[in-house]
Amino acid sequence: MIRALVITASNRAAAGIYPDKSGMLLADLLRDAGCEVTGPRVVPDGDPVEHALRDGLAEGHDVIVTTGGTGLTPQDLTPEMTRRVLDREIPGIAEAVRQVNRDKVPTSILSRGLAGQAGSTLIVNLPGSTGGVRDGMAVLAPVLAHAVDQIKGGDHRA
Repeated sequence: MIRALVITASNRAAAGIYPDKSGMLLADLLRDAGCEVTGPRVVPDGDPVEHALRDGLAEGHDVIVTTGGTGLTPQDLTPEMTRRVLDREIPGIAEAVRQVNRDKVPTSILSRGLAGQAGSTLIVNLPGSTGGVRDGMAVLAPVLAHAVDQIKGGDHRA
C-alpha cells in the first residue's frame, strides 16, 4: 500500500479561522486511490511548509501531496518551499494539473504548483481549492502507483 501524507498550506486554516476543506478532501481522494493516508497536517504558508515536507520525507512517506500556497499572492510560497527539497522535478504532472480543467477554470493556469522526486518520495503541489484538489487528483490518481513504483526502482510495465 502507498503511504501518503497530506499537507495543507494555509495561514487562515492553521490559525483556526476556517476549517481545512481541501486537505480533508485530498485525504479522502488519496484513500479512494488506495493509499494509507496521514494528515492533513495544516501549516502556515512559507517556511513551515518546508519543515512539514522534510518531516514527511524523514517519516518515509511514498507520496506527499500539498494543497494551497500555489497562487500569486506574496504569501503563496509552497512551490519555493517544495523546490528546496526536490532532487528533480517531474514537470508533466504539474503541467497536466494546470491544464486538466482549463476550459472551465481559466485561472487554473495561474497555479505555480510543482511535482517532483525527493529521494524515494513523490511530491505534488495542488491548489488550495476543493475544485483544484478534485482536478489534480483526477490527473494524479491514474499514474500514482506507477510513479511511486518507478521512483522506487521498478521496471517499466509492458
